[in-house]
Amino acid sequence: MSPIPRRSLLKAAAVAGAAAQFSWALGAKDAQAAPRTEAADADPVTLDWLEEGGLGAAPGSTVGVPWPKGAFQPDQAFAVTDADGKAVPVQSWPIAYWPDGSLKWSAHAVSSGSGKLTLAAGESAAPDRKVTVDRSGGTIDVSTGVITAKIGKNGSTVVKSVTRGSTEIARNGRLVLIRQPEIEDEDQGTVKTERFDGAIGAVTVEQDGPVRAVVRIDGKHRKGDRSWLPFSIRLYFYAGADSFRMVHTITYDGTQEPGKASGDFIRGLGVRFDVPMRDESYDRHIRIGGEGTGLLREAVKGITGLRRDPGAAVQAAQYAGQKLPDPATWDQRVTTRLQYIPEWGDYTLSQLSADGFTLRKRTRKGYGWIGAGGGKRASGFGYVGGASGGFSFGLRDFWEKYPAQLDIRDAHTDSAEVTLWLWSPEAQPMDLRFYHDGMGQDTYAEQLEGLNITYEDYEPEFGTPYGIARTSELLFWANESTPTAETLAQQVEAVRVLPQLAAPPRQLIKAKVFGPGLYSEPDRSTPAKAKIEDHLDFLFTYYKDQVEQRRWYGFWDYGDIMHTYDTVRHVWRYDIGGYAWDNSELSPDLWLWFAYLRSGRSDIFRFAEAMTRHTGEVDVYHIGQWAGLGTRHGVQHYADSAKQQRIANTTYRRYYYFLTADERVGDLMHANVDSDETFLVLDPQRKVRTDPYTPDRHALSIGFGTDWSGLVSAWLTEWERKGPKWEKAKARVLSTMEGIAAQPNGFVQGSGLYDLDTGKFAVATTPVVGVSHLSAVFGLNELCAELIDLVDMPKFNEAYFDYCRYFNATKAEQKARYGSDFGTLLLFQGHSRLDAYAAVQTGDATLAQRAWTKFYSSDGYMESSPWKTEKVSGPMALVAGSEASWVSTNDTALYGLAAIENLALLGDKMP
Repeated sequence: MSPIPRRSLLKAAAVAGAAAQFSWALGAKDAQAAPRTEAADADPVTLDWLEEGGLGAAPGSTVGVPWPKGAFQPDQAFAVTDADGKAVPVQSWPIAYWPDGSLKWSAHAVSSGSGKLTLAAGESAAPDRKVTVDRSGGTIDVSTGVITAKIGKNGSTVVKSVTRGSTEIARNGRLVLIRQPEIEDEDQGTVKTERFDGAIGAVTVEQDGPVRAVVRIDGKHRKGDRSWLPFSIRLYFYAGADSFRMVHTITYDGTQEPGKASGDFIRGLGVRFDVPMRDESYDRHIRIGGEGTGLLREAVKGITGLRRDPGAAVQAAQYAGQKLPDPATWDQRVTTRLQYIPEWGDYTLSQLSADGFTLRKRTRKGYGWIGAGGGKRASGFGYVGGASGGFSFGLRDFWEKYPAQLDIRDAHTDSAEVTLWLWSPEAQPMDLRFYHDGMGQDTYAEQLEGLNITYEDYEPEFGTPYGIARTSELLFWANESTPTAETLAQQVEAVRVLPQLAAPPRQLIKAKVFGPGLYSEPDRSTPAKAKIEDHLDFLFTYYKDQVEQRRWYGFWDYGDIMHTYDTVRHVWRYDIGGYAWDNSELSPDLWLWFAYLRSGRSDIFRFAEAMTRHTGEVDVYHIGQWAGLGTRHGVQHYADSAKQQRIANTTYRRYYYFLTADERVGDLMHANVDSDETFLVLDPQRKVRTDPYTPDRHALSIGFGTDWSGLVSAWLTEWERKGPKWEKAKARVLSTMEGIAAQPNGFVQGSGLYDLDTGKFAVATTPVVGVSHLSAVFGLNELCAELIDLVDMPKFNEAYFDYCRYFNATKAEQKARYGSDFGTLLLFQGHSRLDAYAAVQTGDATLAQRAWTKFYSSDGYMESSPWKTEKVSGPMALVAGSEASWVSTNDTALYGLAAIENLALLGDKMP
């Protein structure tokens, strides 16, 4: 990106300074939201489950549904009916608004339903058993009508008790952290650990029924005077449910320094409950999930397989989890010897890799373990209890986010202890130290040389994990007795794949959300269209298979994909600088979400969901000096020194949030509203600037591409949601749009001086050509399509259309328009979607033709590309599988988005 001459910047800044006295809330004087529309089509919407089986054993589901401008006002009531026309209770609330004030997105929570549901305007039926929240006492008491959870307001107990009727099923729900202060790289040394407990700092009731209640708990893990590792927990309760969901987030704020053995190494991270045990030991049951819906099904005191037979009916009843008849009715050769049958109180299932779990048990602490089986991939589900009630529990993505573990302890006593380990204490400590010593890259010049060989942008002390986060999801059931095998299987399935309602693609398209006209349902009506659809399917399937073949799993890694392939070693370049983890480079997140928006495919949704959870948490800093910035692609997700807005881009989170109303992703988007402040802390162009530059609050250099697209997506989302800072956000959307439009060369100017206090760009006095091939490939086109639809600002529209017209133009055309050409550019295929968008917006047939020309015959993937995989096996590769050595993630993301958008915009104008 070409910098603006310093003299022009200073002059422009001086001009802008005169406007500083005006409040940001006034916005830009000539920029206005698009006018209010007349009432639009508000037909009922058919909602369906992403996977078969409906809600199953899950507590409930929440779905986001978009509406055309003007269809409904924010206070609109909604009703849901099932396929038989029976009313289904629903709780509805607005989550986004059109600029005219009408409802853009509404969220709907249901706690029942198995088939397709119909959502329409109307009064909702009341649930037979409402969710209620009582804040009056020392705890927050949430009742679903079936179970009641008492949530702590302070101290270390998050959930004090879970009762069903008058029976206490679980108690003392708490967070556990094991810290190892030193990591030993060799086979000598003494391992010492210390335990920290989660300490509540704040509790907020975010929703209180009647169908859905949400309670948020924030705090840190504490031992003595030290508090660290912040957590944010949300508990979700639904009407009539015997279960609840936990969304658990930690933010790493410890110290780990490369080359040093001492630091804050996490040895174990978990959620723990106590479970009262009231039944006789032969009526206490253990269930631990294995592969699929497989289960270990045992009793604490087993009476099957003994030398003496208590009776077939008694054995069958114990295996089924039913209360046994009085032992006096058994074969007395068993009854008189019950005291000699061991009681198995402790069980552990550990999943230390994506490919294997082991299960063991012992009678009690101090006695030896015995193997109880094993397998490849455990479901992450367990149960402990008896005929009088029991507690089921599960950790989602259990093996995908290894190392994980489930513990049951003291089931032979009056109180069993259950721990779901998000990081298994049997694994190696969580080692987040940077992976090399810098190799002498002490100056910018040396670091740029390093960039030129490994593609890694290194800088001392920048490869830190301080501030990254990770979110996990857990489910818990309070059962009135040991569930049947069929019910347990349903609970296992809910843990593995949380049921999700969804609006169909046609509703998303009809509502014109996420960029009107940028996506359409798959269409194979012509050979040319069918071929592109085949290519899109090939690419998604290939990446899905590569996740499995290359084992892109693990607590911090799951959800991301790799950047570039090494054709010589037949592996992705997992160990080579910027070619390793992708970290949203060139927007694979957008490719996946647009692929889902047009198809409604559950497999694509789940892939995109995992990526959103990862890229929004792990690849971004949430606290510390770089909060609000993300990290460029690298060997570790936080390794690269390029900490930039383009990776923290709210655009990548919007889709999942609006489709599911997920509060945690909502937090991430809101946190970015003030991320323009980060440009004071770190200059993204610091290593390549040729003119002197010091970040100035009233004259910050911000690019109109990767920088502004990330900023404006956060502001737009806050405005749409009417979040706490929506007025400020709206003003910044409008004023920065106006500022870009007013530049001598519009978007082509490349960057401008931004005033943090006024939220405005200074207008440069000298035209400059500052075009980068990266400017538009981090969501700029998708954001501008939304903004142009939302905001009536013709000058901005023309500035963007001009950028679209001239990026893929000839150098002569660029020079004729701007006085100089754009230099050496790349990514023409990906930019063909800009041609297509501008062609439709301006009615330019020549531009439409160029869109397809650049799509088919510029760079990226060609029709002549292989479009197939080749088999690899030993000794060429570590594991047998397939490769498409011609595939790269940059090209995949760009091809995927260009194909989807070009088909939607110009599918009727294909050559």
